[in-house]
Amino acid sequence: MIIKTVKSLSQALLLVALTLVLHSCSNPDEGSAIETVVYPSDVIPFMDQWKILLGDGTHTDEVEDYEAPNFFYVANDGEADWVVYKTPNAGVTSRTSSNTRTELGQIEHWTPETGGKLTGTLKVKHVSTSGDARAAASYSVVVGQIHSNEGNENEPLKIFYKKFPGHSKGSVFWNYEINTEGENAKRWDYSTAVWGHDMSVVGSSPKTYPEEPEDGIELGEEFSYEINVYNGIMYLTFMSAEHDTVKFTKNLLQSEFTSKAAIPKQILTLYVSLGRDGIERKNAYAGEIQYFKQGAYNQTNGKDPEDNMVWSTGSAIYDGDIAKQYANGSYTEVWFKEATVGPGTAPN
Repeated sequence: MIIKTVKSLSQALLLVALTLVLHSCSNPDEGSAIETVVYPSDVIPFMDQWKILLGDGTHTDEVEDYEAPNFFYVANDGEADWVVYKTPNAGVTSRTSSNTRTELGQIEHWTPETGGKLTGTLKVKHVSTSGDARAAASYSVVVGQIHSNEGNENEPLKIFYKKFPGHSKGSVFWNYEINTEGENAKRWDYSTAVWGHDMSVVGSSPKTYPEEPEDGIELGEEFSYEINVYNGIMYLTFMSAEHDTVKFTKNLLQSEFTSKAAIPKQILTLYVSLGRDGIERKNAYAGEIQYFKQGAYNQTNGKDPEDNMVWSTGSAIYDGDIAKQYANGSYTEVWFKEATVGPGTAPN
């Protein structure tokens, strides 16, 4: 009786094993490892509130579960996943710019009076290694901004990272663009240093660079920013583990640049030779619709610096061939680990 039971059990087990083998053969892919795609929206889950423009001109309003190899994707540095924004010196640009970007644009709009808040924790991995040291925008990238959606469509805020070739450390600074009354050709940006230099510190010749900033930020060094617009006042906070926290306040409803006498010396150095010596309307950006942008807005381009020593950087663009630009350092790359967007809040 015991022998028969064991024999019957063995036969049953053999039948089960044979069935599993046959099933496996009929489904050769079953049981193999399934590669899981990690999307930028898995790392920073606010992508439903944005649209995006890539450096090759691709744009989409559906950023959830979306990636674009070579422009917008996820990378891991061994400790965490990061959202990568990468864009060449030359590609397809937006309607109002000569510079390429792989950058989010906020779908919801607001006014300075109603406010908004944007935060980001990032590290800049690469800026263009070609450019003209005399041109203020060379070797830089904008990693966050506020953009107006009406009037002259100026920018009350652009946050930059800039590093000259051969330097270990670069600078973080922010620019405020005046909102001129009527005709906009005389507008200018006023630049304020966070760590390192402001935008006005340039080289004396195309390949002669200024002194390296002692308190600068290295490529790959993590830092954070918070842009908080509340009741018409812009509150900026910049944080880094290796640097003191720095804060700024700027009124977006009342201008401090309403006369020629109020134009800062920095502007007389950078812009007046270009005919940019305008003044701002008294109520600055009051009542104008605004929105946030975040990512990598490359500030280098192939335009001749002799035409504009602020924004034309003469960078190498390899006839617009993106693969060649990436291979030869003619691109910018920014990694974000964390970011949030929402309404403005009362400052602490």
